[in-house]
Amino acid sequence: MVQADTSPTPSHPLIESDHVEGTAVYDVDGNRLGTIKRLVIEKISGHIVYAVTSFGGLLGLGAEAHTIPWDQLHYDATLHGYKTSITEDQLRHAPEFSRQDDALLSGHEREELSRYFLDGQLPY
Repeated sequence: MVQADTSPTPSHPLIESDHVEGTAVYDVDGNRLGTIKRLVIEKISGHIVYAVTSFGGLLGLGAEAHTIPWDQLHYDATLHGYKTSITEDQLRHAPEFSRQDDALLSGHEREELSRYFLDGQLPY
C-alpha cells in the first residue's frame, strides 16, 4: 500500500518547471494568495531570479500578475506550496512590468523590484 508523503521536507530536492507553474503561494499565516504563473531564469547561470505570480480574480478573470524575487518564496511541504512574508497589500502596491517582446525586465525594472522587495522592506 502506498502512503502519502507527509514529511516536512520534499521527498526529492529537484522539481521540473511545469510542476512549479500553478503551485499555490501562501502568506505567513497559511492563507492562499495566488499561484505561480511562470519563472524568470537568468540565462547564463541558470538560476531562478523571479516568479511571475497571479493573485486575485475569479477563475483567472481579473487576476493581477506580480513579479516577485524567487528568494522571497520558500517551499512548505506541509502546504505543498510556497510561503512568503510578502503581504497581499505589499503585492498590490508593488511595481509591475508587462511582459515585453524585446526584453524581460530591463536593468531599471530589476533595480526597481529589488528596491521594493529587498532593500529592507521585507523580513526575508
